[in-house]
Amino acid sequence: MAGTFGNPEVVQEEVDILIIGGGMAACGAAYEIMPWIGAAKEAGVDITVKLVDKAAMDRSGAVAQGLSAINTYIGPNQDPADYARMVSNDLMGITRDDLAYDLGRNVDDSVHLFEEWGLPIWKTVNGERFDGATWPKEGGKLLKDGGDPVRSGKWQIMINGESYKWIVAEAAKKALGSDNIQERVFIVKLVNDANDKNRVAGAVGFSTREDKVYVYKFKACLLVAGGCVNIFRPRSVGEGQGRAWYPVWNAGSTYTMAAEAGAELTMMENRFVPARFKDGYGPVGAWFLLFKAQATNAYGEVYMTKNKELLNDYPPYGQAAVPASCLRNHLMLKEMKEGRGPIYMDTVTALAKLRETLSPREVKHLEAEAWEDFLDMCIGQCGIWVGENIEPEKKNSELMPTEPYLLGSHSGCCGIWASGPDDVGAPTTEEHPDAALIPAHLPQGWNWGYRSMTTVRGLFTAGDGVGASGHKFSSGSHTEGRMCAQSMVKFVMDNKDWVPTLDTSVEALVEEIYRPVRTFLEHKDYTTAIDVNPHYITPRMLQFRLQKIMDEYVAGVATYYTTNGHMLAVAEEKLGMLKEDAMKMRAKDLHELLRAWENYHRILTAEAHMKHIQFRKESRYPGFYYRMDYNLVDEENWHCFVNSVYDKETKTWTVFKRAHKDLVDKSKLFKPAAH
Repeated sequence: MAGTFGNPEVVQEEVDILIIGGGMAACGAAYEIMPWIGAAKEAGVDITVKLVDKAAMDRSGAVAQGLSAINTYIGPNQDPADYARMVSNDLMGITRDDLAYDLGRNVDDSVHLFEEWGLPIWKTVNGERFDGATWPKEGGKLLKDGGDPVRSGKWQIMINGESYKWIVAEAAKKALGSDNIQERVFIVKLVNDANDKNRVAGAVGFSTREDKVYVYKFKACLLVAGGCVNIFRPRSVGEGQGRAWYPVWNAGSTYTMAAEAGAELTMMENRFVPARFKDGYGPVGAWFLLFKAQATNAYGEVYMTKNKELLNDYPPYGQAAVPASCLRNHLMLKEMKEGRGPIYMDTVTALAKLRETLSPREVKHLEAEAWEDFLDMCIGQCGIWVGENIEPEKKNSELMPTEPYLLGSHSGCCGIWASGPDDVGAPTTEEHPDAALIPAHLPQGWNWGYRSMTTVRGLFTAGDGVGASGHKFSSGSHTEGRMCAQSMVKFVMDNKDWVPTLDTSVEALVEEIYRPVRTFLEHKDYTTAIDVNPHYITPRMLQFRLQKIMDEYVAGVATYYTTNGHMLAVAEEKLGMLKEDAMKMRAKDLHELLRAWENYHRILTAEAHMKHIQFRKESRYPGFYYRMDYNLVDEENWHCFVNSVYDKETKTWTVFKRAHKDLVDKSKLFKPAAH
């Protein structure tokens, strides 16, 4: 029976494995899983799989607009242990070396696949650079055959990547099969098993195109719905609203759904505040790494040189050959707060220096590459340059630190506590002095049987979902998805006779999901102005309230990323009231229903972020946020993971410490002392 608005058709389906999301991690799992399912079938176990995405896989996830570089490619001449060292230092010393090292030793295979599928990767052949769109008549090789990529940094390689996601999604869809893919369905809740509260048994969501609610049962689930954007008031407001650095459709769904299912979160106090081209959020990596540009204050002073002594306040992270990302922001913010802004990317000098050694033809090509860097991944920045009459060889462009973002795959490490590999010497027991405060049902150590499974049985994650392990980027997220494919098939084979039973009735789930619709239909005629009504609030207005709270009290741009215990207490109170008011959100159509549920996810993710900052009595990430009542990096007391679990019945958080342990020697990162 076809559904109507307010009375949706209910579609129930049972599969063995459900993949939630359509970004790089989901595509990695989709590409990898069918051969493992085939192997299971040969062993006598039939396994079914379905991928469900709230958007469309071709343009879903953080790579949707494209990219101009792959930021994680180890190559044959580098050591994954060095990669793990870099990840640790950039995230101020608190990461899981087991996860980073495991990724580093596997990631290149995904990059080789991208090239086989048609992604143009820049190469150097006989001393001449080719940008991937052209190729020499002789001497050109694929990376896997010894091709020499053009590196913009130690771990980054340049690509022509405007169609990057299309290429990866095409391979995933072809491998998985169209019958196993459901697009335009927004999964909003995981459902625990009726007989085992620490196990997932199902998920529920709704179509964003039709009046349908989908209820899935499964044995295992991969939750890869991205990071979290727009919980802080953005710099781009008014006519620029909706412009962000990370994808605006990342609503914290990964973190909230996992938390409500009982999964242990980790490092949710971490955030990323990228310094990007102002207003367009255009990428800066190619300018710093490939074009060798420098950032200056308004007086032409290079603040990384001028303020370098500040790095000595944060040993050893400031002494590394490349200081931590947050510390580079810290040096920039000093200039801004002391009135020496705007901050500029000195494109004029950088291009002029390159002209000294290049032919006119090469210069023209270089200028084209400067524009291509934006056209590949951030077309809006080209619009800014054109609209403001900026030619990079003639006029410098402003830089600005953005509003904060929560993520686990870029230069951030918040997310979910996940099981790592079992062959790298990771801890097998919990060694923190406060271990007695950790809830007893949670596993000890860093591995509990299945790579990338969370602390909830059957629930796996990858990409932005995996916490304490940043700098995966696009290639690493794809790789983690592939790892999960193998792990999930193994889990299902080990639990082939288990039957999932939902702990909540289908009727109750449908009623909860369509609550905003029911609220609207019941009260819409109370006023003549549909958006002004004492009985409901629009999702748009509720989001503005959330962003105002986070911006003003939880270290947003309004306070130069500063907060303190008193401000966090105010935020806690206001978020509590906001959660109550969120129950009165309306949805006048399916698009608003999507926005309403994105808000539910954002609010709980925001609360997790606030609770973790409140618990950690230090400023671990200066330049990203400062707790002014504990404005130091306290290595003695806080060189540890801050983790948490959420109780959906009592709606309370339990926050606690877990011990950190280095698995690789970090001393190699740091510059030798001057003699």
